[in-house]
Amino acid sequence: MEPEVLALGDALRARGWRMAAAESCTGGLIAACCTMVAGSSDWFERGFVTYSNAAKTELLGVLPSLIDMHGAVSEEVALAMASGALTHAPVQLAVAVTGIAGPGGAVPGKPVGTVWLAWGTASGVRAERLRLPGDRSAVRQATVQAALRRLHESASG
Repeated sequence: MEPEVLALGDALRARGWRMAAAESCTGGLIAACCTMVAGSSDWFERGFVTYSNAAKTELLGVLPSLIDMHGAVSEEVALAMASGALTHAPVQLAVAVTGIAGPGGAVPGKPVGTVWLAWGTASGVRAERLRLPGDRSAVRQATVQAALRRLHESASG
């Protein structure tokens, strides 16, 4: 994933932007990928590993009622996580992921491999549902790749 991270860093640096990641199912892998390259301190501000619902609320300001109503793995919570990262960090771009990496955790309508990815800036945040195949490791790695792609698109546009 290093070429994707280098391209992301170049795009962020060109705009004078910094980014943050709010992660649940990836447990900090997006932040780890971003910080594996030298010079990432120019554009990577911070990561929020919000694996529990309480962490989503305490660190990102996600309303408990939103989680109760829609579930932690939902478009609404992913959008709130990304918005919370933008609010709680001095950044221009944020990404958030919440999902079911497996092997357990599936619920009706949300099988293993269901991930909500949200990303955006102060002018708007959007979300996308991913349905990813494979085991826990494959789902997590594919989520990181999708997040890096969306971040790069946002920073380049």
